[in-house]
Amino acid sequence: MKKMVRLIVFLVTIVIFLTAGVPTTNIVSATAGEPVTNKKLILGTSAEFAPYEFHKTINGKDQIVGFDIAIAKEIATDMGAELVIEDMGFDSLLSALQSGRVDLVISGLTPTDERRKSIDFSNNYYQSHQVIVVRAKDQDKYPTMKELENEKIGAQKGSIQEEIGLSIVGAQLTSLDRIPDLMMQLQTNRVNAVILEDTVAIGYLDSDTVLAGAVPEDSEAQAAIGIRKGNEALLNTVNDTLARLTQDGEIDRMVKEASLLAADIEGQSGGNIFSTFWKYRSYYAMGIGYTLLLSALGVLFGFIIGLFIALMRMNDLRIVKWLGTTYVEILRGTPMLVQLMIIHYGLALTLGINLSPLQSGVITLSINSSAYLAEIFRAGIQGVDRGQMEAARSLGMNQGAAMRHIILPQAFKSILPAIGNEFITIIKESSIVSVIGMAEIMYQAQVIKNITYQGLSPFIIAAAIYFVMTFTLSKLLGIVERKLSASDKR
Repeated sequence: MKKMVRLIVFLVTIVIFLTAGVPTTNIVSATAGEPVTNKKLILGTSAEFAPYEFHKTINGKDQIVGFDIAIAKEIATDMGAELVIEDMGFDSLLSALQSGRVDLVISGLTPTDERRKSIDFSNNYYQSHQVIVVRAKDQDKYPTMKELENEKIGAQKGSIQEEIGLSIVGAQLTSLDRIPDLMMQLQTNRVNAVILEDTVAIGYLDSDTVLAGAVPEDSEAQAAIGIRKGNEALLNTVNDTLARLTQDGEIDRMVKEASLLAADIEGQSGGNIFSTFWKYRSYYAMGIGYTLLLSALGVLFGFIIGLFIALMRMNDLRIVKWLGTTYVEILRGTPMLVQLMIIHYGLALTLGINLSPLQSGVITLSINSSAYLAEIFRAGIQGVDRGQMEAARSLGMNQGAAMRHIILPQAFKSILPAIGNEFITIIKESSIVSVIGMAEIMYQAQVIKNITYQGLSPFIIAAAIYFVMTFTLSKLLGIVERKLSASDKR
């Protein structure tokens, strides 16, 4: 038992060590070309909120730009620090800030009273208005907010727009994390209106998508910078920078420049699915690399941990057996997404352990798959005739040697197809790690969707890549299975 605990701790340490130096591509140096300092300012943002912050291909490289990013660069410059940007889902920003993963959050945050209970806010730096975006054919259908009652409405999850949607009588509200997904809901008739900020809505208006006459009450909203509770020094520095930028009219200039840059975003779209793949092949290549790394490490450590858990479940000591059973039941009975949130944010909030997205992803995939692999191993071992163990012991082998040389090789051959299915499942489920900013295939597909405004092609390409990877792995496992079963035909 002690050996097993030490080995699991050793494996977790190896995961942390191996992945500590691997950068994730959502971390972007904002001071490229400038001297690098030892001091870093880590910014948390959700880069699908043009012109506040959004992805843009500049000089062939994916960059996060926008007037929020320009403000963050000014703050970093005033602090003499290097700015590092972490891109993540909007509803993950406050958790990341509270857990200390990021130093500040700039993402068009509205300083509501509810949010002030969890974090501090800087002085306001921008004022916007809320608008209603509808399909062009429905433009005259919603002259006032009264006509939106009992309608299907979309809003960003955790935003002030969601609060407005909840206040509309009888509204069937769809809350999603990303604004491009909301616009897809509108285009595919799943919702009839979307509540957005006017600055953001401009980027989505065209001949098919327009503004309705309805305007929410109290439509004015302020934007401020979120800072962890009690960090007075950073709060004062941020306020000083904002005061300087406001006095010099720099923020207005940044908004105009970002709006022009965002307006050019459509210039990157167009073309068929093949041209999209070829144009953004470097994004997919990077995503494939991270997906393979996540899956390989998840499979390796899941395999080892799963084997030990299976041996625990078959141990004669009741306490050891109970621990193994509890491990399997807890991990099989809770969603992987919940496990990922606990490991990535829960450990940071409670124990101060800040794991990178890659480390959190590998640990989550490893322990989750180990629970399923443990049951596969247990079924395989119990499927070997008891006489095999007795024969090995009668030849003088101890139980460990008999298990290694006699039982496990036979069990492994019989459960190889089930193990192969679990490996394929890990490759597909690695896409869940994209929610914490891991730049694997699914994350890259969402980035390309935000850049090109193409709602379907990036995901069809991602699906094709996943299929090729899993199909290839399936065929390789089939070859191994046939070789192992060759002796059975003699």
